Amino acid sequence: MSANYDDAIVVDGLVIARFSRAIFEDMQKGGVTAANCTCSVWHDFRATMANIAQWKRWFVEHDDLITQVYTADDIRRAKSEGRVGIILGWQNTCGIDDDVGNLALFRELGVRIMQLTYNSQNLVGSGCWESHDGGLSDFGRHVVDEMNRLGILIDLSHVGPKTSDDAIKHSKMPVAYTHCCPMLKQHARNKTDEQLKTIADAGGFVGFASYTPFLPKGEDSTLDDCVAGMDYLINLIGEENVGIGTDWVQDQDVAFFNYLSSDKGKGRATATPHKTVPSMPKGLETLGDFRNFVPAMERAGWSETRIRRVLGENWLGFLGRVWI
Repeated sequence: MSANYDDAIVVDGLVIARFSRAIFEDMQKGGVTAANCTCSVWHDFRATMANIAQWKRWFVEHDDLITQVYTADDIRRAKSEGRVGIILGWQNTCGIDDDVGNLALFRELGVRIMQLTYNSQNLVGSGCWESHDGGLSDFGRHVVDEMNRLGILIDLSHVGPKTSDDAIKHSKMPVAYTHCCPMLKQHARNKTDEQLKTIADAGGFVGFASYTPFLPKGEDSTLDDCVAGMDYLINLIGEENVGIGTDWVQDQDVAFFNYLSSDKGKGRATATPHKTVPSMPKGLETLGDFRNFVPAMERAGWSETRIRRVLGENWLGFLGRVWI
């Protein structure tokens, strides 16, 4: 990061790495101020609680590197302290089992972002790989209402198009695609121009995923290709509604990917099984390379205002409006 960006707020809207001290050190090296770190995917209530307990231990063991984020001010505090702010987030709502009342418990523990569904069907609605998207269920509407009341950000990144549309319309608070790409390549996880405009028109937010399977050039993608994709997004929905959500999978293995892509973590394949772990774009091989976004943005002719906004100021402002 250029010297004049050392004071920039840098937010990653989604990291699903194999978390460790080495990962936390790399995040700090990359200048990451805060990140939405996945602590529940196919996990039920008990397993999710165990994952959060592990994070609570990490906050003590690695308090020189990381700090838990509950509020937008905590992100600012993390920046001033030179630590990485960790936002606990879910990529599914399996963690509440069938009890909406559990949402308040997890909110108390600091879970601030929850994706409604992960790829397939659950009690709330349909995922983007489900063959039939039945939309948001009545139970799902109750979940959305309670998340609104508690100030938990609703994430629709892996959610089916009808369920997403229903959630956008039903939610009284703005929602987000924390980690997705425009439909520059046909992919179930990418969003059409119409979907992107719909969420932005409702006050929502989009984090651009620098995840090579979603990009036209695949594993040959570079940081410049990512910035070009962000430009496409900005031209579509406005500079103030766009951030970064890398979908970073650092240090994960093929077994983990196949767990993610199996229905409920153990059933049928919901997406094409992986034979290898997808690489990140060239120039962005690890979280420690996050600063490399800046020269790519500068090469694209971005203004300092746009660079600062997309790096993290937009995320910070949006989260401040949603987290009550």
